[in-house]
Amino acid sequence: MSFKIDPYLNVDAGTMNPYQHGEVFVLDDGSEVDLDLGNYERFLDVNLTGDHNITTGKVYRAVIEKERRGDYLGKTVQIIPHITDEIKAQLRGVGEKEGADIVLVEVGGTVGDIEGMPFLEAVRQLGQEIGKENVFFVHTTLVPIMGAVGEQKTKPTQQSVRELRSMGIQPSVIVARGEHSLEPDIKKKIAFFCDVPVEGVISAPDASTIYDVPLLFDGQGLTEYIMKTLQLKPKAEDMREWKEYLEKLKNPEKEVTIALVGKYTHLKDSYISHIEAFHHAGAHARVRVNLRWVESLDIEKHGTKALEGSDGILVPGGFGDRGIEGKIAATRYAAENDIPFQGVCLGFQLATVGFAREVLHLKDANSSEFSPKTPHPVIDLLPEQRSVKGMGATMRLGAHEIDLEPDSMTAKLYGSTKIFERHRHRYEINPAYIPKLEDAGLRYVGRSDAGRRMEVLELKGHPYFVASQFHPELRSRPLRPSPIHLGLVRAAAS
Repeated sequence: MSFKIDPYLNVDAGTMNPYQHGEVFVLDDGSEVDLDLGNYERFLDVNLTGDHNITTGKVYRAVIEKERRGDYLGKTVQIIPHITDEIKAQLRGVGEKEGADIVLVEVGGTVGDIEGMPFLEAVRQLGQEIGKENVFFVHTTLVPIMGAVGEQKTKPTQQSVRELRSMGIQPSVIVARGEHSLEPDIKKKIAFFCDVPVEGVISAPDASTIYDVPLLFDGQGLTEYIMKTLQLKPKAEDMREWKEYLEKLKNPEKEVTIALVGKYTHLKDSYISHIEAFHHAGAHARVRVNLRWVESLDIEKHGTKALEGSDGILVPGGFGDRGIEGKIAATRYAAENDIPFQGVCLGFQLATVGFAREVLHLKDANSSEFSPKTPHPVIDLLPEQRSVKGMGATMRLGAHEIDLEPDSMTAKLYGSTKIFERHRHRYEINPAYIPKLEDAGLRYVGRSDAGRRMEVLELKGHPYFVASQFHPELRSRPLRPSPIHLGLVRAAAS
C-alpha cells in the first residue's frame, strides 16, 4: 500500500495548473491527486484512494477543524505534537484499515525544505513508536558528473544525508541518481561517509525506459537487502510477466506516429498517463509508438499541416477555450481523411462539435462552456445542472459504470458491454441533439445513468474513430493496456 506526501499547501491537485505540476490524476473514488499516484497504480497494479495522498493543506485543515470543535480541550495547537500526530494518524489509519503488511510512503520535496520538515519529523517519530526494526528509510540523491574527466561527485549526497541525520533520520538505503552507474570506489565512498552498508548504496542510472528500473534495482540486490533487513519472507515471484512486457516494449515489429493535439504540450508530464498508456498498448501490439506533439494553437495559426503524415490522432482532455478551434480542426482532419482517431473527455466533446458544424451544418455549434450564447449548444450542462449554472456546476469525478452497445467496436475492444472508467468533467453532450447527430452517422455506443449521459461515440464508415467522455488512460496498466488506446495503435499500424 502506497502513500504520497506532498508538502504544498493545496488540499489536493485539483486546482493546479498542468504547466506547473503536470496532469491531475483522478482515482476511482473521484479524488484528484498528484500524478505520482498514477505511477504507483501502474507499477503496483492497485487502485488507490484519496486517503493515499497527504498534503500540507489536508493535514492543516484537519487539525484546524479539530481545534475549532474543541477536540484539543483548549490546548495551544502546535506543529509538534498536533501536526505531526495528524500525519502519523493518517498514515496509520489507512494502513490499518487496509490490513497492509507494508506501507510505502514517499515524502516529496527536498531535504532541508522548510515545508517538508513536519513530515520528516513525523516519520522519525513513527520509527521510534513502531520500532526502528520496522522502518526502512530510502533516500534518493543526485550524484552529478563534473568536469571533462567525468568524475562522479559525492558531496551533494553527503550533505543531504548529513541534513537528514541532523533531523534524527538515518537512511537504510541510498539510491544514487545519475547519468551512469556508480563506480565501485564511489559506491564505497558514499557508504563510508553516510554510514550505510555498501549493499545499501544503489545506482539509479539513466534507463531506456522507466519500466527497466525494478529489474535494475533487483539486479543490484535491493530486493534481497530490504527483505533481509525487515525480516520479510518473499513470495514466489520471478517477474516473468514483467520481463515479457519489457521484451515486447523494446522489440517492436512495427512503428507508428500518433499526433497528440494538446494545449500543454510544452510540459510532457501534462499528458503522462497517455504517454504510459501508449507504452502499454504499444508493447501489447508489438508496435513502437512515436508521439508527435502538436500544439492546438499552432493548428489555429497554420492549419492542419502539422498533422500530415500521422498514422493516428489523439485529442486529449483540457479546460478553457484556448486552442479549442485547433482541436476541433484536428477531429475533422481525422474524420475527413480516414485517419484513426481517439478523443478523450474534451476531445470527445469537440469531435461532436466538429461533426455538428460540418455534417449537420450548424455553423455556430459549440459548447456553452466556451460560448454561453451559442444558438446550438451541442455540449451543455444537463437539465438538473442548469439551475446552478451561475454557481458553477459540480465536477463529475471518479469511476462510473458504463453500458456499451453489443455490436459496437468499443464493446469488442473491451470484451464486455459493461465497463467502469474514470471521469473528470462538467459538461455533457446535449440530449436534444442526439437524434440528429445519430441519424447523420455519429453513434453514441456507450451511455451511463440510465442512458442520460453519452459516454462513447463512434463514426459510421470510419476505420477507427472512437472517443470517450471518460479517461481510459487513467486505468491503463503495463499488463492490461487501455482498450481504446490499444485499438488506436492497432488501427494506426494496419
